[in-house]
Amino acid sequence: MSALLALDVALLLPPDARDRAIRLSQALGDPDAAAARGGQRLRLDANHLPHVTLTQQFVRADETAAVFEHIDEALRGQPPLTVRVTGGAKGGSSVWMAIESTAEIAALHERLMAALRGLERPAGTAAAFYDGDARVGDVAWVTGYRLKSSLGAYTPHVTLGQADDPPAIQPFVFDATTVAACHLGRFCSCRAVLRSWELV
Repeated sequence: MSALLALDVALLLPPDARDRAIRLSQALGDPDAAAARGGQRLRLDANHLPHVTLTQQFVRADETAAVFEHIDEALRGQPPLTVRVTGGAKGGSSVWMAIESTAEIAALHERLMAALRGLERPAGTAAAFYDGDARVGDVAWVTGYRLKSSLGAYTPHVTLGQADDPPAIQPFVFDATTVAACHLGRFCSCRAVLRSWELV
């Protein structure tokens, strides 16, 4: 049986918004305190890409061509999306840029969820993640994404990392023109772009 991949189909941020997210992430918390907790933290950088998740699931490595074809179809005719960051937010130990859930973002999320449903595979493990590196919680998050975090529960955001309090973020707007299929790593970070699509 083919190996599985932990996949995230996501909006990538344009340079200005990406750089802002990385700066906010890098400024979070105290590195010494994180080290005292065993170094368990996410920080965005060139190898941990800021993104807005549209779908997450486990797929078979030998079915990625079919996955990409279904994404092609779901994105056909999709124009760039206006994304409104409304401020900082927090859940558990994670903090993020909160994003307004517009009808356009929700519709794209729903279309991709429907397009990839038949290619979603159960029984993913840490081996499905980039470099085989994932926490138990990362595996559980991707496993439960359709049931717990999609459709009516979908909340678009850009995860920044872990902190006691969310950062102060002034609202701003950007145009999202790139969708990417990313290989997920630890903390469900986007570690490698497997394919990307430009919205026009």
